[in-house]
Amino acid sequence: MILLVALILALAWYFLCWLSLLGDGPRRAVARLSPYTRWLHAWILSAPATFTYIAIFTAFTLVQQTTPPRLIDVLTRVNSTSLSRLRHTPMSVLADSALWVANRGAGLSLYVLVFATVVAWAERRYGPPRIILICISGHVLGTLLTALVELHAIESGRAPHRLAHTTDVGVSYMMVAGCVAAVLLMRGWWLVAGITALAIGVVWPVISNHTIWALGHLLATLCGLLVAALAVFLGGVRSPRDLRPCLREPAAVTTE
Repeated sequence: MILLVALILALAWYFLCWLSLLGDGPRRAVARLSPYTRWLHAWILSAPATFTYIAIFTAFTLVQQTTPPRLIDVLTRVNSTSLSRLRHTPMSVLADSALWVANRGAGLSLYVLVFATVVAWAERRYGPPRIILICISGHVLGTLLTALVELHAIESGRAPHRLAHTTDVGVSYMMVAGCVAAVLLMRGWWLVAGITALAIGVVWPVISNHTIWALGHLLATLCGLLVAALAVFLGGVRSPRDLRPCLREPAAVTTE
């Protein structure tokens, strides 16, 4: 839904820009709205890694939603970070699984919203290289630690052997790692809100559901937190560009 609204707004904006060439009314409307479009443009450019990743996993998800369900189920199993897949092709599976939204693309709008706001905010302070490292660490280390827990549970008889073939794909490990990196830098009420959101979205499912997937999100969050803390300790925090001047009208150019 968010993607559809964004597409409609983008088309409406460019249509309004075209109309501004024909009349004073649309021209005044464009002049009033231009500061906000400049701010949005600057926001996207200030977090290139995050918005590039949004474009990539969104494209993969749209393919899922327009492909026959049986084929998607096959592709999901092929790209899953299950124990059987990790044992044979660990590198390719870890790379491929980071591009798929779970449950045939369910919740895509939520992923886009969180990445475009929270994770993008974090990237502006860590910088693209460090936010990439944090998110990848959450995905890779979280997946490997979850696999070790699965393997131990199967070998000790606490879980059935079919658990080795369960599918586990999605961008969620990357997302929670980026979110915890953002919370690490928050202060005041924003910090309270961030910790509360992580407690509800990551910690509570482990307590209430007791599933391996809930545990995986918790482990990815902890890995992201560790790497983010090391990044801050070793490299500090960037001072992001102030985007508020984008909201001001540009000064008129006068000629003698």
